[in-house]
Amino acid sequence: MSGSRIAGRQRRNHGRYKGRNDINIVPMLDVMVILVFFLIFTAVFSKTNILELNLPPQQAGNPPDLPPTLDLEVIVHKDSLVVADKNTGPLSTFANTSAGYDFAAMTAYLTRVKAQFPDKRDATVLLEADVPYDTIVQVMDAVKTFEGTAEGKPARGELFPVISLGDAPT
Repeated sequence: MSGSRIAGRQRRNHGRYKGRNDINIVPMLDVMVILVFFLIFTAVFSKTNILELNLPPQQAGNPPDLPPTLDLEVIVHKDSLVVADKNTGPLSTFANTSAGYDFAAMTAYLTRVKAQFPDKRDATVLLEADVPYDTIVQVMDAVKTFEGTAEGKPARGELFPVISLGDAPT
């Protein structure tokens, strides 16, 4: 059998490739180059908006004695928005109609509140369970800034930019 044609061919071909145990990395490099370009081009088109929040701190013990000032709260219910003072209770209510919440009226009311308390910068937004994220962002935008006109030009002003989030009272 050692003299057969097939055995001779195997010996000859096996001897030709002896010592060539290298791995061909060219296809792997091609794939890596394609992945790098894919990651670079897709990373350019991703856009993330970040909204800064200041969550209320954990309180240990009794709260400190505060001077009689406005502690502004905006309570988001499924049927209304309530602007309230933490110490005295509700100040104004804005109903949720079929067209949605009346953010413009709430912003106008908060503009009048800001005129009476110009140094006040913080507000708390209290949310009921299952409030849509879009509604939370719109409420925060309405509490943070207002848009109007100044000297015939569109203007934007700051109301209460330091916003804390919490759960609405039941």
